Amino acid sequence: MSLLTIGAFAKASRLSPKALRLYDELGLLAPARVDPVTGYRLYAPGQLERARLVAWLRRLGMPLARIREVCDLGEQDAAAAAREVRAFWARVEAETAARRDLAAFLIDHLTWKDPLVYPTVKPTAEPLEIRYAALSDTGLVRESNQDTAYAGPRLLAVADGFGAAGAPAGAAAVRELRRLDAEDVGTGVVPAGELLNALEEAVEQAGRAVRDIAGSGPAPHEVGTTLTAMLWTGSRLALVHIGDSRAYLLRDGELFQITHDHTLVQSMVDEGRLSPEEATSHPQRSLLLRALTGGRDAATADIRLHDARPGDRYLLCSDGLSAVVPTEDVRRVVGSAPDPERAVRELVALANRAGGPDNVSCVVADVVEPED
Repeated sequence: MSLLTIGAFAKASRLSPKALRLYDELGLLAPARVDPVTGYRLYAPGQLERARLVAWLRRLGMPLARIREVCDLGEQDAAAAAREVRAFWARVEAETAARRDLAAFLIDHLTWKDPLVYPTVKPTAEPLEIRYAALSDTGLVRESNQDTAYAGPRLLAVADGFGAAGAPAGAAAVRELRRLDAEDVGTGVVPAGELLNALEEAVEQAGRAVRDIAGSGPAPHEVGTTLTAMLWTGSRLALVHIGDSRAYLLRDGELFQITHDHTLVQSMVDEGRLSPEEATSHPQRSLLLRALTGGRDAATADIRLHDARPGDRYLLCSDGLSAVVPTEDVRRVVGSAPDPERAVRELVALANRAGGPDNVSCVVADVVEPED
């Protein structure tokens, strides 16, 4: 079997000679033989399949270290290699979605930059209002309630504390965000670019408050809280999320989960290692990857904007509801309750009828047109 020169192999594989030399140095694609006199790299035709796979994965933007893992795996188990590619692309899509939300905000901000205010709706649009209710319950098993639920004219929030000081940690995090409830952000006009910055700063303050409560004990990282909150601006809701509490949107009869759980199990689903059905019964489904904790390393919260429409209904809840009650039952109650107060009562009752194994907190808000 004749060997191919690096030039011929580069042409056949769609990889440049420079790339082939780099991949040889990294151990990703070593030549079949190196001429001892000239030092020319020579490749076997059988190496083309691996080389083409490397080229395709590079076009996906996969890091070289992971490409080597996929290629090595593909030579032994093609199905496992396919799962790795699927997992990589799921992560890319999730990161792209987060960047898309930020890009949309920046486009709107720059489009409406003059005057130096950021209109959350076009000037001709009428401002909207929210009607809201919040309820938190200990459940039927726990001795105390570590959840915090809050609903005000501008702020909706749910926190699920954990650890020895979980209750005060969750309460402190919500208390820091409640400062925004008193600020003038409900008029439909917000200083340019300041809304997301204000939320990010409030979350940082919430993290510091949690660390203060955790103190300097032997394991401060074991004290913390999830936090899911929405700040109302008159036509938009700015979402802050970290942990596995959730936010849902009911629009046109369909219920959409608009937050992404920061849990080990959810990351395994994203990477294709678990199916959503398997995740619901996984023994580590509550293990958090991100939360506000007493540890020194601050975790990053998801922060983005959502346009609101008249008739929208939002639900924020702790996992005492979402992990216990099937999503279809949640949708039925959220879609049929005549008002937010009835909705939160019925949702908490659903969780308790399912055994109430955890604290349960719900906040429901309706987007309505103002009454004359």
